[in-house]
Amino acid sequence: MTFDRKELSNEQLVHFYRSLLWPRMIEEKMLVLLRQGKISKWFSGIGQEAISVGATLALQPDEWIMPLHRNLGVFTTRNMPLNKLFMQWQGAQEGYSKGRERSFHFGNREHHICGMISHLGPQLAIADGVALAHKLRKEKKVSLAFTGDGGTSEGDFHEALNTAAVWDLPVIFIIENNGYGLSTPVNEQYRCISLIDKAKGYGMEGVQIDGNNLLQVYDTIKGVRDYCINNQKPYLIECLTFRMRGHEEASGTKYVPQDLFKLWEMKDPIKNYEQFLIGEAVLDETKVAAIRNEFKERIESELAIGFAAKPIVVDTEEELEDVYSKSGVSDRVSGVGVIDNARLTTYNPQPSTEKRLIDAIKEGLYQSMQQHPNLILMGQDIAEYGGAFKITEGFVNEFGKERVRNTPLCESAIVGAALGLSLEGYKSMMEMQFADFVTVGFNQIINNLAKIHYRWGQNADVVIRMPTGGGVGAGPFHSQSNEAWFIKTPGLKVVYPSSPIDAKGLLIAAINDPNPVLFFEHKALYRSVSGEVPTGYYEIEIGKARHIREGDEISIITYGAGVLWADDYAAEHPEISIDILDLRTLLPLDYLAIREAVQRTGRVLLLHEDTLIGGIGGEIAAWIAENCFGLLDAPVMRCASLDTPIPFNIELENNFMAKARLDESIQKLLNY
Repeated sequence: MTFDRKELSNEQLVHFYRSLLWPRMIEEKMLVLLRQGKISKWFSGIGQEAISVGATLALQPDEWIMPLHRNLGVFTTRNMPLNKLFMQWQGAQEGYSKGRERSFHFGNREHHICGMISHLGPQLAIADGVALAHKLRKEKKVSLAFTGDGGTSEGDFHEALNTAAVWDLPVIFIIENNGYGLSTPVNEQYRCISLIDKAKGYGMEGVQIDGNNLLQVYDTIKGVRDYCINNQKPYLIECLTFRMRGHEEASGTKYVPQDLFKLWEMKDPIKNYEQFLIGEAVLDETKVAAIRNEFKERIESELAIGFAAKPIVVDTEEELEDVYSKSGVSDRVSGVGVIDNARLTTYNPQPSTEKRLIDAIKEGLYQSMQQHPNLILMGQDIAEYGGAFKITEGFVNEFGKERVRNTPLCESAIVGAALGLSLEGYKSMMEMQFADFVTVGFNQIINNLAKIHYRWGQNADVVIRMPTGGGVGAGPFHSQSNEAWFIKTPGLKVVYPSSPIDAKGLLIAAINDPNPVLFFEHKALYRSVSGEVPTGYYEIEIGKARHIREGDEISIITYGAGVLWADDYAAEHPEISIDILDLRTLLPLDYLAIREAVQRTGRVLLLHEDTLIGGIGGEIAAWIAENCFGLLDAPVMRCASLDTPIPFNIELENNFMAKARLDESIQKLLNY
């Protein structure tokens, strides 16, 4: 192994050695503790330290790194104290995630490290978002994301690299090619000669290097960083290395030919670099021994602090509170009007004009763009074309293509990029062209956006607009009501307005909210529903239902198109005193308003366009049964769409819809 020190001073070379040795010695101690039963699990990076350490040394301390579970060197080179790292690994409350996460599945804003999730691909797109923030602010910074040879088979790898290339983002992608996934060798992962060949397909530069040569890693990434900043382009680096331990200790290494261990032992990054420094007279055996003894003592003293961590104190209230980032209208945005229409009210704000639901959404989005210079819109065809439903038509002329961004067809990468923007203090709105297409971004939403604040205190300031629902003859893949997929995921907020005034006010509130919000917009209501809408900038509080109609015989609890169905039915049947509650927000639910609706009539019908099984009606019915049983005069009943995919033929679709069974359901409940 040949080392080229170039212009590095002796002091720098020694600093590099200490940075490289420190994570190795920590790992060696962790393996001892694992055998002693004092820690439960360990993912080893022994043999690969030069990549993590070299990359981190080459970046500025305030440049975000997206590591994986074998990158201890990133955390130690960013000077995270071992005692607190150990508390994290032990699940102590004093760790970085309050005992809520394992090993390296955590991040920390102070150290500009974004914590991974178990899925190996999503980190890459987050780096895109951070790099986009740097590009928008014209900062001379990059972001850097790690993946493995196995991770390059993930669709997220393709999406993230393609987005970075199309948007000319200053981001560095590092592949740690150690020859194996868990046990699957690279000849069963890909057929290209080397992974760096993939760079050409995305129109980006790439290089393959010896990942065990610390100085080569450092010098390469330092030069690539300059390239990315000066050219505003991404770059792919393949680091060849080897994992000297199993995927994790319990998995063993029987699947690896033993001669490979002998070969790579000769390429050990620490032994070779140490010998180089001794050969250069930068260090000698005595100094090496002194550094190792210093580290041994330091490890023991740090672990003593870590082992002394207090036993975890379970606080249910704190657990629930930390699911969401705190928000409040008064301290979020000055000058925002708030309309409190949680109960039966007549809207009478002045001045106002009559608008269709689609126009109210457009106005709320437009005024939010004016209010927040850091708000970025992203979606397929949303710029010059104005989006599939023309909601953003004309925005690009007003706000420019930097803020109104057409995206490639890669929903997962754009959701990830939205999270990356949030790391750097940006707000983002992603338009999911149809709510049906959210499936290809599901992992990023469910496992990254929703959980990140609970896991390590980082908020995700992201709104995803979801054109949803049937009634337009669009068939199974453009008409689904899929809101129930998300309402069981703590950390998300799910909003579903039925009127223009609510649509504008709730969208503004969603954009102001620092938490991830899925904002459902019923396509059939876009141009068929109109109402008075204040012309000013105002919020309607998320999590508050609206009492639509007063009645004393039967309460219909509903949302979206169901509100219109229920209101039309009530108007056509004045002989029935129908009470209507529009939930508006599905997560979190307004349980107080639900209880009051039950109390007003004693008979409850839950109405939604979603299918019956797994719809939110089942959850609300269970809550009413558990908490309001004494107020009921009849069983809680549900009226929902058929448990089939939504059909294309309009007659079949009409029969599918819950509306087709509304009269039958109401009569059944009244006659109980």
